[in-house]
Amino acid sequence: MNRRDLLALAAAAAPLVVAGRAFAVPSSGSRLLVVFLRGAYDAANVLVPTTGDFYARSRPTLAIARPDPTNPDSALPLTVDWGLHPALLGSLYPLWQKGQVAFAPYAGADDLSRSHFETQDTIELGQPIGAGRNFGSGFLGRLLGSLGGARPIAFTRQIPLSFQGGRPVANFPVDAVVRPVVDPRQARLIAEMYRGGDLAASVDEGFTVDNAVVGALAGEMTAASRGAVSAKGFALSARRIGRLMRDRFNLAFVDVGGWDTHVGQGGATGYLAGRLDELGRGLAGFADEIGAEAWDDTVVVVISEFGRTFRENGDKGTDHGHGSVYWVLGGGVRGGRVLGDAGPVTEVSLNQDRDYPVLIDYRSLLGGLFSRQYGLDAARLETVFPGARPRDFGLV
Repeated sequence: MNRRDLLALAAAAAPLVVAGRAFAVPSSGSRLLVVFLRGAYDAANVLVPTTGDFYARSRPTLAIARPDPTNPDSALPLTVDWGLHPALLGSLYPLWQKGQVAFAPYAGADDLSRSHFETQDTIELGQPIGAGRNFGSGFLGRLLGSLGGARPIAFTRQIPLSFQGGRPVANFPVDAVVRPVVDPRQARLIAEMYRGGDLAASVDEGFTVDNAVVGALAGEMTAASRGAVSAKGFALSARRIGRLMRDRFNLAFVDVGGWDTHVGQGGATGYLAGRLDELGRGLAGFADEIGAEAWDDTVVVVISEFGRTFRENGDKGTDHGHGSVYWVLGGGVRGGRVLGDAGPVTEVSLNQDRDYPVLIDYRSLLGGLFSRQYGLDAARLETVFPGARPRDFGLV
């Protein structure tokens, strides 16, 4: 192995090296997990409009039937105007019934580009639209800088844009094969490169972190092989996240792909229903794995870059839209509510006769949540979401 290869391996290990201390047991305090659904999920088939016939007319093959206890494919009743996709019956719906889930329809950013990458960047940066973008400063990075005692991690292969800026953040892809980032021989070679230097202690600590994460997850993998949990998709990943956040981390980010449903989306069953089932089981598994005590002090926020067109397209799917529906979950969340002033969905309520408008700015929603969750004053909120006016929905 030449020096260039060693340096490349050192760079691959760097996120864990520089953020080794983040693996310490978190101090007492609230936990936050941000789940980013990349690809813009179809919010209108998750929080289902149940008043009037505009929804059904707009989606001749995709629409979910109104709540009907005799029809297992019908929406689950939430409020007078809204129902829930039936794929979430055994996972998210019980949390709703406990008052631990709130939905925020017509949420998002005033970014009308309808570009996945551009709007994902907008959301993760959390900066005012129209101003010059600083790609070195994400909203979670700024939140981290405003908190004391935070133990952050990104459950991703690379540090996400939202965590840019502030102090270093550890990252570990929970869907990866459970083995160290580098094997023991390579670890020894890298450690020897830094021996006697200023970074020697950090390098050693980084490899300790790597091995500790692997050890923590190996037990879960053994349990999975005995049928304790599903071995597929987000359901397995979320249980890993719950285990690690219960004991070690209290500020985390994970993204879940597969939500760009232009073709063959399906209604009560089909492609989207399968993804929702997986996501719902993952979130319920996370709540179960983190344990009742920690769940009571945990907030999970599910976001996406934008929603999708309200009317289905000619390929029995939906195209890029604008407003979405955000979810807020947790044992201490004041849920069982649909937030805002959203009434029945009609043609008049659509944006550009196409998709949901944005009536709840996501920066205002999260700003109000963070204000309550962390006790952030106006000055620190301005640092996290500059120029935003927080909206307090009393979520915690």
